[in-house]
Amino acid sequence: MANGTVVNQEAVETVKEIIKDIETAMFSTISEGGINARPMQTQDIEFDGDLWFLTKRDTSKYEEILANPNVNVAYVGKSYVSIRGKAEVVDDLEKKKALWNAAYEKFLQTSYDDPNIILIKVDTDTAEYWETGNKTKTVKAFFKKMVGQEPKGDSDINKTVDLH
Repeated sequence: MANGTVVNQEAVETVKEIIKDIETAMFSTISEGGINARPMQTQDIEFDGDLWFLTKRDTSKYEEILANPNVNVAYVGKSYVSIRGKAEVVDDLEKKKALWNAAYEKFLQTSYDDPNIILIKVDTDTAEYWETGNKTKTVKAFFKKMVGQEPKGDSDINKTVDLH
């Protein structure tokens, strides 16, 4: 485990709290040409260590996940979280129906039972988060980084958590 990695339920709850109100995430995959990121809407379900997304099969992200399932999902709001994990394509009609809404119908111009519609399930591994609610803590940490000192202990504004 990496130095500074925190494993506790409180940290997992913090990640959950940060991402719960952020509808759109930047979803990054790996291709032959490098890393590709695109905005995607996280499904509104209770975060339990898995993230769910709806998309179409005929996209580059589908091919990239098949070739390399390692992904990163980044959320930006009042605080920030970056989640690493493994993605898999799931073709479950009942799950698609449960997650489907009118916005998808309009945006994807199809219905949940279209065979081109798939789910991407991300089995999360680790998350790094930055809480920015404490301005003093944030300024102190950035200042230390500017002068070449790493923030230590409780003054550090970011934590890495193991989500397993």
